[in-house]
Amino acid sequence: MAEFQSRYITVEGINTHYLEAGSGPTLVLLHSGEFGGCAELSWEFNIAALAEHFHVIAPDWLGFGGTDKLYDFTAGHRCMLQHMVAFLAAMNIDEADFLGNSMGGTFLARVAASEQPLFPIRRMILASGGGLAPANEHRQALLDYDCTPEAMRRLLRAVMYYPKWADDAEYVERRQQFALVPGAWECAAAARFRSPATPAKAEFGGKDETPYDLIKHPTLIIAGANDKLRLPGYAQELQNQISGAQINVFEECGHCPNIEHPETFNKAVIEFLQ
Repeated sequence: MAEFQSRYITVEGINTHYLEAGSGPTLVLLHSGEFGGCAELSWEFNIAALAEHFHVIAPDWLGFGGTDKLYDFTAGHRCMLQHMVAFLAAMNIDEADFLGNSMGGTFLARVAASEQPLFPIRRMILASGGGLAPANEHRQALLDYDCTPEAMRRLLRAVMYYPKWADDAEYVERRQQFALVPGAWECAAAARFRSPATPAKAEFGGKDETPYDLIKHPTLIIAGANDKLRLPGYAQELQNQISGAQINVFEECGHCPNIEHPETFNKAVIEFLQ
């Protein structure tokens, strides 16, 4: 387990949880968005190594982990991004490197591709973030999480390459503890709630319209060769669209290279940022 401090800060009235460790240039870690997703579960195998070189800040997104369980049905994900912008301002972070996994990486790529990025990005790393998210049986295993241990095991089988994660009862229980925090399930599921009066719209499987060619920040793409939640070759397509992007594809790896191959992952991140 990494050595880090668990802290809270009030951001525009919202109790916001984050992990902090190390000193030096600031590195912001943006976690994934599966049921039970949070900074601790995403980065517990990375923070110690990264903190030897950087001032690491790993916040919990709005609605996740230890941050207040709120969801804006009008603004949706924009509210999460606005909260993160306010958090960075409250922490006096005016320039930083950013590393995002899955949802965190996808949000990061979209922000970087905007004409006026909301985050003060110096360099960035996309770990299984960006690209088309296909609607398939593995994605459905994530969406169908019903708070039971068996559903968590199905989720982990979809996310990871190695079956050991789903077969480890203690790890499943840890995941369950975060997933069952009051309000956590509701916030993770809220993005898919639709009124009968609202036109049907698929959240996954549609065209990815992010203008990646607008990204000007130095970028490293880290992907798992066996990622079940992305299309084969998606990382190479991203690299072709992001000018000057570097790429590192891990063999025998699913959607979370930061968890399944932490030593190789940490080394790649440090070498890129240095």
